[in-house]
Amino acid sequence: MVAHKVVSHAEWVAARKQHLAKEKEFTHLRDQLSRERRELPWELVDKDYTFEGESGTVSLQDLFDGRSQLVVYHAMFNPDTAGPHTTYTADAVCFVCSWWMDNFNGITVHLNHRDITMVAISYAPHEKLAAYKKRMGWSFPWLSSVGSEFNFDYRVSFTPDELTAAKVDYNYRLTPFGMSEAPGTSVFLKNGDKIYHTYSTYARGLDMLNVAYHYMDLVPKGRDEADGGQASWLRRRDEYPD
Repeated sequence: MVAHKVVSHAEWVAARKQHLAKEKEFTHLRDQLSRERRELPWELVDKDYTFEGESGTVSLQDLFDGRSQLVVYHAMFNPDTAGPHTTYTADAVCFVCSWWMDNFNGITVHLNHRDITMVAISYAPHEKLAAYKKRMGWSFPWLSSVGSEFNFDYRVSFTPDELTAAKVDYNYRLTPFGMSEAPGTSVFLKNGDKIYHTYSTYARGLDMLNVAYHYMDLVPKGRDEADGGQASWLRRRDEYPD
């Protein structure tokens, strides 16, 4: 570990209080940003999307499971486009998405009691999702959008023609992307028989949904990912070396 400044307790407290003032400022700004996020306009969902899950074919409305708010995690997984260049394989979801899914697996019951249903959706056959879900011991619903335009409409799957072009429309801008699948989170609201899309976030916007990263940001070494980023250390939960 590199050398670091060491001070007396009084100096440490003084420095901590100075930093605390900035933390409080950030907390207030975050609260304001959250309020503004909730005040964003909504768009009506005017397509009848269908998905494949444990109980067969279901609609987007079915995914709410009797609640009025739905959070969808778009997990990268498409066996048909898997290869050496992809973060997912023919049998396993993206290793980074797998980490994100580990992070929310245990909280869905709490969300349910706040009128929120959370599911994951991928462009892979349901049998592939079910096998990996069993491998990880996850309990949240995970559905296949194969045959639906859902992933393409919410900009987490790209057609061959889009990939042939120099850039794809991802994270609200044209950007180079080398895989047919991308990560994201989308939020929906059901009011009577109408469903509204209220929010979607992608790329670094997903950081706030990863609890493990917040703990890493507390410790002296931080995320410690160097130039290799997540690929330099991250593995699926059951693939770390002993």
